[in-house]
Amino acid sequence: MGFHSKPTTFVGHVNIKVENLARSLKYYQEIIGFNILEQTADTAKLTTDGKTSILSLTQPEDVVPKQGRTTGLYHFALLLPEKKDLANIVVHFSEKGIRFGSSDHLVSEALYLHDPDGNEIEIYIDRDPSEWSWTDEEVAMAVDPLDFDRLLKNRVPGETWEGLPEDTLMGHIHLHVSELEKTEEFYVKGLGFDVVNRYGRQALFLSKDNYHHHIGVNTWNGVGAPKPAENSVGMESYTLVLPNEEAIKETIVNLKKIGVFVTEEAGRKIAYDPSGNRIELTI
Repeated sequence: MGFHSKPTTFVGHVNIKVENLARSLKYYQEIIGFNILEQTADTAKLTTDGKTSILSLTQPEDVVPKQGRTTGLYHFALLLPEKKDLANIVVHFSEKGIRFGSSDHLVSEALYLHDPDGNEIEIYIDRDPSEWSWTDEEVAMAVDPLDFDRLLKNRVPGETWEGLPEDTLMGHIHLHVSELEKTEEFYVKGLGFDVVNRYGRQALFLSKDNYHHHIGVNTWNGVGAPKPAENSVGMESYTLVLPNEEAIKETIVNLKKIGVFVTEEAGRKIAYDPSGNRIELTI
């Protein structure tokens, strides 16, 4: 999976805010299939391989429910290694009575569901990149019905769902933003991503090294949508993994050129996109 390893820049980790940590941990362990790597009274780092965390949960002080029509998380997307893994989790969700949506995006096959707080999760597998269709620098994507009969043929007889596979990755993140012009400048000129798909004037899909998208942004919550309250359910931050220190220095210079300044908080380099989405730059 070279699209999610160095030297590509990719989304490595997402930190979301929840109302009730205990309730969320039960859901993310029993329904989604994570394990706990570290836990405090109000935070938990979740893992699939027992070594690294790709998702963290935080229960803010005086937390308030998810606010509608704001910027922030649209969904975070967990990328499974194989088709049989997606087939197995479909059966698992069905057995647990979990409602979920689905879509065939041409480049990938995806399921969609919401955690107890309304944070949206995508769980997907990629089709082989040789099957992706590119016209000039734009990749073809769609929202077609998912063929469950064909997908479920990938199940291995006698194999059951046993949680997320250890090779599960944070495949991409999709964000609500307040507008697209400054957002595109930030992600392209500042962070160095390429626009690989435009959904009219409502959404952009951005990637490095010809992935279908590492980051999606949209204005579906309204142009001019405000930033949510700091203590509301939603996304706290996401982490961009860059190849090396030189790449971070170059990114800081490029962001400064467009009027964005990277700050340091507890030793971590932090930038905010024009809609207030918080990004940690790391190697």
